[in-house]
Amino acid sequence: MAVFRKVPESYIAFVEEFPGVKIQGASLEEARSNLREAAAMVIEANRVFGLAPMEAPQ
Repeated sequence: MAVFRKVPESYIAFVEEFPGVKIQGASLEEARSNLREAAAMVIEANRVFGLAPMEAPQ
C-alpha cells in the first residue's frame, strides 16, 4: 500500500512493504510516478542480486 502525505512544499510517499522506498514530488502526480519508479527499481535490484522476496510483516 502506498502512503502519500502533503508537506508544506511537496508530497512525500512511501510503501511500507518496501523499506527504503521513500520519495518526494512537487505534485501528487509526480510523487506517484516517482514512487512507481523507485518500487520497480527495488524489485529489479532484488531480482538481479538474487535477494529473497520481502516477507510478510509479523
